[in-house]
Amino acid sequence: MIDINLIRENKDLVKENIKKKFQDKKLPLVDEIYDLDIEYRDTKKKMDESRAEKNRLSSEIGTLMREKKIDEANQIKEKVAAMGDEIDKLTKKEEELAKTIKEKMMMIPNIIAPDVPIGEDDTHNVEEQRFGEPVVPKYEIPYHADIFESVNGLDKEASGRTSGEGFYYLMGDIARLHSAMIAYARDYMINAGFTYCLPPFMIRSDVVTGVMSFEEMDAMMYKIEGEDLYLIGTSEHSMIGKFKDQVLKPENLPYTLTSYSPCFRKEGGAHGLEERGVYRVHQFEKQEMVVICEPDQSNDWYEKMWKLTVDFFRSLDVPVRKLVCCSGDLADLKYKSCDVEAWSPRQQKYFEVGSCSNLTDAQARRLGIRAKGENGTYYLHTLNNTVVASPRGLIAVVENNYQEDGSILIPKVLQPYMGGMKKIAKK
Repeated sequence: MIDINLIRENKDLVKENIKKKFQDKKLPLVDEIYDLDIEYRDTKKKMDESRAEKNRLSSEIGTLMREKKIDEANQIKEKVAAMGDEIDKLTKKEEELAKTIKEKMMMIPNIIAPDVPIGEDDTHNVEEQRFGEPVVPKYEIPYHADIFESVNGLDKEASGRTSGEGFYYLMGDIARLHSAMIAYARDYMINAGFTYCLPPFMIRSDVVTGVMSFEEMDAMMYKIEGEDLYLIGTSEHSMIGKFKDQVLKPENLPYTLTSYSPCFRKEGGAHGLEERGVYRVHQFEKQEMVVICEPDQSNDWYEKMWKLTVDFFRSLDVPVRKLVCCSGDLADLKYKSCDVEAWSPRQQKYFEVGSCSNLTDAQARRLGIRAKGENGTYYLHTLNNTVVASPRGLIAVVENNYQEDGSILIPKVLQPYMGGMKKIAKK
C-alpha cells in the first residue's frame, strides 16, 4: 500500500505508475480515493471541532451548576446532548470513509523503481547477467521425472491415488538429495549471518492481505474451511507477519532471517500443473530469506540477497542467470524484483528457481511494521528472496550433474549431507 500523500499531492505520478503496470482499469480508483480523502478529512475536522466545543460546553455546565444557574445549565445540557448525536453520526461516517479508502488504497500498486523495464508480461523480462558456463553434453538428458524414476526416486501414481494431480512421492536417494539441499541451504544462510527460523505454516487472513494483493491471494492460497486460517504459499508470509503491528528499535535493525517451510499453492490459471513431472506442483519445500531494514538500506540488501542465491547454485555446479522482472510481471506490492534462473541442459534454456523482491514500505504499511526514531515513527522496508525451492532446485541439480551412464553426481557441498555418497547410480 502506498502513502496516501502521493495521491493527495501527485495524482499524475500514481496514474502513470498504474499505466506502466498495464492496469488501466485501476485508474479511476485514484480520483475516487482523492475525492473520498477530501470528504474524510472534512468529516474528521468537523468531528474534532464538535468534540472540542462539546467539551467546552460540558465544563461550562459545571460552572453554571455551582453558581446555581440551573436553567442555563439545562439549556446547555440539551445542546450538548444534540451535539453528541451529531458527533456519533460524524464518527460513524469517518469510520466508513476510512474503511472504504483503505480498501481502495490496497488495490493501488506500489510505485516501481525507476530502472524497472517496462513490459506487459514476463516475455519482456530482461536478462542482465550469467554466472557459470551453460553446458550441453553430447549425450541425451532424459526428462527429469524419467531420471528420478530410473533411480526409484519418484512415484506419482501413488500420489495420484492419495492426493490427486499436483502431488508426488520422492523416494530413496532422490528424497535424500532433496533433503540434503534444504539442509545445506539452511547452513549456508546461517553462515551468511542470517537467523534460522521455523515459522507457523498457517496464517490468518489479516496477515495474508498484508503480504500480498487480493488477486494473488485468490490465485494462490488454500483456505482452511470454517477457520480464519490459510496454508502459506511461502514462509515469507509468516516471517513478515511476525512483525505485524510492531514498533521496532532502530538499533536492532536490520532483521535478517532465513526460514524453512513446506509451501502450498493452487497453481491454477494459464500455467497449470505438470502432469508427469514435479516442476509445477501444489506442494513443495523451500528455504527463504527475509530482511526488515531501514528505508535507505533496502536497495543494498536487495543486491546482497539475489547474489546469495546465485552463489548458492554455483556451489551446486549449476549455471544460473539473473533475469530482471518487467513492470507488468511485478506483483502489486513490489518495487522491483528479479528471478534467478537455472540452466536446463535438457531443454537448453533457463528456468526459474528463485525470486528476489524489494517491496519498500508496501507490506509494512499494510501490517503496521514501524520503527521509532528521533523524529517519531516511520515505516520500514521489507525484502524476500528464495534460497532454494525443491523440487525445482532438485531438477536443476540432477540435470546438470546427470552422467551418460544414467548416474547422478552429487555436488561436493552436498556429500556430507548424503553420508559421504558421491553419486546416485541407476537402478
